[in-house]
Amino acid sequence: MKELRAYLNTPNLEVGCDEAGRGCLAGPVVAAAVILNPEVIIDGLNDSKKINEKNRKLLSDEIKSKAAHFSIIFVDNNRIDEINILNASIEAMHLCISDLTIIPNHIIVDGNRFKPYGEIPYTTIVKGDEKFQSIAAASILAKTARDAYMLEKHLSFPFYDWKNNKGYPTINHKRAIEKFGLSPLHRLTFKNSLTAKQLRLFE
Repeated sequence: MKELRAYLNTPNLEVGCDEAGRGCLAGPVVAAAVILNPEVIIDGLNDSKKINEKNRKLLSDEIKSKAAHFSIIFVDNNRIDEINILNASIEAMHLCISDLTIIPNHIIVDGNRFKPYGEIPYTTIVKGDEKFQSIAAASILAKTARDAYMLEKHLSFPFYDWKNNKGYPTINHKRAIEKFGLSPLHRLTFKNSLTAKQLRLFE
């Protein structure tokens, strides 16, 4: 496995940000921000999608215990419908940075879209969760937190199969929408990948 870089250019107070759940039909988008401890190594950091569920949970616990600072923020489906998923994702990351106990001096973000956070300089990095440890750590925290949330909500809405699809538009999820309608957690503005019959449920 290729070793990820610890920092882009600013050790100690450089924060890595990432989110989980942008492509889902239901549930929140979850962001995380992580400032690493330069004196403590966390082995195995990588894009959360490349790590199995068991190891993600183990790494999530390790990140929380070894990172210098971290934050996890949920932005719910109603807010996503209000301001769109891109803005909600960026808002969640901004809220994460605000929630940190210290002010970072540089922000690195997975992807190619972000908005200024005060006067703090930032850098967007495509596939940043495969290149930088702090972004990978943020991706693991965000995905683990979101998966746990959707697993909990599955108990209230088992017919959508969220324990397996976590709200993403799988065939079983879309068939359940067609059969049972929408839950309070569904994003009403997410109409892609649905059939005409399913689309009528959003009208």
